[in-house]
Amino acid sequence: MTSTQWGMVWPWALAAVLLAVAAVAFFAWRTRREDRAAARWVAHTEGLEELPEVRRALREYTVLRGATAGALVLAVVGAAALVARPVDRETRTDTFGTRDIVLCLDVSGSMVPFDSEIVSTFRKLVEGFDGERIGLSVFNSTSRTVFPLTDDYALVLEELEIAEQALRFDIEAFDPLDPLTWEGLDPLLEFVAGTEGVPAQASLIGDGLASCALLFDEQATDRSRSIILATDNDPYGEPVYTLPQAVEVVTERDVTLYGLYGGDEMLRGSPQNEEFTTAIEEAGGMSWFAEDTGAVAEVIRDVTEEQAVALDADPQRIVTDRPLPWFVLLVVGLLLLLVLRRRVGG
Repeated sequence: MTSTQWGMVWPWALAAVLLAVAAVAFFAWRTRREDRAAARWVAHTEGLEELPEVRRALREYTVLRGATAGALVLAVVGAAALVARPVDRETRTDTFGTRDIVLCLDVSGSMVPFDSEIVSTFRKLVEGFDGERIGLSVFNSTSRTVFPLTDDYALVLEELEIAEQALRFDIEAFDPLDPLTWEGLDPLLEFVAGTEGVPAQASLIGDGLASCALLFDEQATDRSRSIILATDNDPYGEPVYTLPQAVEVVTERDVTLYGLYGGDEMLRGSPQNEEFTTAIEEAGGMSWFAEDTGAVAEVIRDVTEEQAVALDADPQRIVTDRPLPWFVLLVVGLLLLLVLRRRVGG
């Protein structure tokens, strides 16, 4: 929340200058009045004021004197305000959202068709975030952190767009012998680089999830921590962590786990599907099928409504000098004063 007030650092200086100018003006007026009283009139000049030329000259002189006085007032007010130092006082009370969300994606070949839609939905939701920290990690046989937890949304949106475009590659239509199916392959290979570090192994879900859990820092602070895990839970090889063991790591770090199961339809109800759902729900999380278009939105809604923690920061007071209007007033007043004084003197 931000509130802004206009003011002056030394308002007494404005009053002091204006009072001094008023005093000088009063003494000048009084001196002029005394001079007029002591003036000597020339005989036989009564009719001069009736002459059209004289009347016109007197009117012009009166107008010029009034304008000169107005220009002097502008210059004096501008100078007095500058002496008082006009400023904007802005008080900011930032409410920092203390939600940390890590998107943890299995980027093995079977999950790529689901990952693109998940990232696309997530990117749209991030546009409405305010203060949450977002991280993205992808894994296959090894893990790669695309970006750590951050609230730099320009970076987040840029990286998510790159991920979405890379994962749009039609891996099901890919044919190594047909160059026409290679379009978009290079961005995908670049995006998943670093996730195939263990030969002859793939989709090591437990290891990938454990790596995502380690992205959460600031363990001593009161924060809401969530992982959105997207996988088909179909590992190939010998992981360091099984899925249940990785879920234990997640819960030990006080992280809520949400699952998006991306297995093929023939895997629905399979042991892999059952293990995935059971492990997540027993840890207090929830799971959906990855092709459910509302799944990611439902996850974010739950994170926002059920796990929101907000810390009000101490108010910050920012003072910004705003001399420009008063400086312009001073310059305009001085320029008018110079021009009008010449006319009056002429």
